[in-house]
Amino acid sequence: MRFIDMQTWSRREHFSFYNAFDHPHFGMCANVDVTAFRPAIKKRGLSYTVATVYIIARAANAIPEFRYRIRDGGVVEHEVVHPGTAILVNEELFTFAMFKYNEDFFHFVAKATELIAYVRENPSLAASQGRDDWLFMTPIPWVSFTSFVHPVHLQPPHSVPLFAWGKIFEEGERLMMPLDAQGHHAVMDGLHMGRFYETVQDYLHHPEIFLGEA
Repeated sequence: MRFIDMQTWSRREHFSFYNAFDHPHFGMCANVDVTAFRPAIKKRGLSYTVATVYIIARAANAIPEFRYRIRDGGVVEHEVVHPGTAILVNEELFTFAMFKYNEDFFHFVAKATELIAYVRENPSLAASQGRDDWLFMTPIPWVSFTSFVHPVHLQPPHSVPLFAWGKIFEEGERLMMPLDAQGHHAVMDGLHMGRFYETVQDYLHHPEIFLGEA
């Protein structure tokens, strides 16, 4: 982790401007193409949820702005940020599973699968408290939504990026999935969101990047 030099940071004016807003968060929702990704995951008998968490985390870690966090009036950049997601415990309630990110897909999946089994037996909503090197995610597999709003703390400012993905649907011969991303405008702009979506889509089009050749 490193502290950003606020005196020389190129977006210091933007930071000051947006950090003064009562609600400085912005988000967008776009449909991503999972035509190649979904069958590749299904063929290997892997969890689609865990694989999606990995894709989002890998893309976010590749973009510095998604690793920036507001802390004590300044900004820090984490070397690595780790994904956490909501996991259903039963038909009505969920818990959090907070994973340690590893770029090795199969290592990540193995550890994530173990953790999910544990948190279902030991549910808690307190797992993410006290740290800001997270990426918060939630699957909403029942709805192909077109927008999404996440709850956030405003005091102190919540600068952890948030993500949600929805029900897969057919569009012609393609399989599409809504993907929402939300961030703090003091540390990122639409340009960085665009880079995030481009990176995610590249991984979804080319699952061999992390799965290896079939």
